[in-house]
Amino acid sequence: MMSAFVTSDTHFGHAKMIDFLRPDGEPLRPFASCEEMDETIIERWNAKVGKRDTVYHLGDVVIPRASLKLLSRLNGRKILIRGNHDQGALKDYLPYFEDVRGAFFHPCDSAFPGGLIFTHVPVHPSCLSGHYTGNVHGHLHCHRILDDNGQVDKRFFNACLEVNNFSPVAFEDIKEFFRRGRTSSDIQHAY
Repeated sequence: MMSAFVTSDTHFGHAKMIDFLRPDGEPLRPFASCEEMDETIIERWNAKVGKRDTVYHLGDVVIPRASLKLLSRLNGRKILIRGNHDQGALKDYLPYFEDVRGAFFHPCDSAFPGGLIFTHVPVHPSCLSGHYTGNVHGHLHCHRILDDNGQVDKRFFNACLEVNNFSPVAFEDIKEFFRRGRTSSDIQHAY
């Protein structure tokens, strides 16, 4: 059976990622080297994703573009929703991705009257009201969208690696997140 997964912000080859810190001062990516980071992400991706599965990558794939070659080691058919760091020519990405888009809409089922919008940068909360059930996004790494009361806004799902055990998330788990109005910590894991 084929499955679908979502991930974001792999930043393959981006050596400075291991230097960045979370708000609490802990490393954003607790790896000794960029190579260890890349290999861990590849290993965890391939442990979840089969060769016939589909992965929606919500952007910021590699820095530098020379690291695109690592994508050939990843299982699944890949669809890219471009992020702010995916500035290369389209021809650079097409050998590794079946499709490259700016955003992706999925109607889901009757439990999602507005469907889900997949983007790199989160949409403005006002865009969800009356338009979409929720937004699956990247870009924020370990941060969350807050509502007017300072609580995690359950209309947003952060697909970044840093909040998902450095691996893709099954689309079925994301749909369950929105069905139940869960907080991100209910299905997302710290490293």
